[in-house]
Amino acid sequence: MAAESGCFSTATPQPARTSAGATGRVTSNSEAYLLLSLIMVELSCDGLLFDLDGVLVDSTPAVARVWSKWATAHGLNPEQTVQLAHGRPSIATVRDILPQADYVAENEIILRGELEDTEGVVPLPGARELLESLPSERWALVTSCARPLADVRLKAAGLPIPEKKITCDDVRNGKPDPEPYLKGAALLGVPASRCIVFEDAPAGIRAGKAAGALVIALRSTSSDPELEEAGADWIITGYSDVIVSASNHGSGSLKLAIKKGR
Repeated sequence: MAAESGCFSTATPQPARTSAGATGRVTSNSEAYLLLSLIMVELSCDGLLFDLDGVLVDSTPAVARVWSKWATAHGLNPEQTVQLAHGRPSIATVRDILPQADYVAENEIILRGELEDTEGVVPLPGARELLESLPSERWALVTSCARPLADVRLKAAGLPIPEKKITCDDVRNGKPDPEPYLKGAALLGVPASRCIVFEDAPAGIRAGKAAGALVIALRSTSSDPELEEAGADWIITGYSDVIVSASNHGSGSLKLAIKKGR
């Protein structure tokens, strides 16, 4: 699927040279590039913006426990409530489900439960290694969590606390509105069109696309049809499908190689 204009680039094949491999077959650089291009797509950008739950950490069991308990207390369907809550600010979910209730007070109950329940919160495979390899000024967290909850989950998962982060406490309009990702890009000092967003939820994908960013979706919580319908540019199984490196031109840009999967 074609990427957005701000972040897409393709490597230029180098002049052909030949070498003999272990099998004795002579392989040129241009052939090697062709083989690589068949399985990888190269992108460039000035910043990476990461959602939290389902992207950097797996908090699914904790989220399900807290929201199921709250839903049951209000006579709601727990499974449907958990699904509706994913990827959105919790207060927005409460307001949609119980418009006549004191949604601020109800949201405090949910937040307190999520702050206290971190059992089973773990990093997604490869997330720690990826974050630790990135220049701190080139990535930011953009999450629908409250700021205290984001820090609690990052610590529970053993992930680094980013210097730059946008939470639901920092925006007037949460995902799927573009405001969170526009502000995340602003923290990095670059246009959103020069950023790549990592998301897992349809609401977050729509927010990233509306901000003008390229969106890479992880298959951690939603089906491929849901991710595609939301507008994901690429869908990956995990971080083993991505290679990130610094640009060799001294510009501070990042280069990503993504395994072709769709």
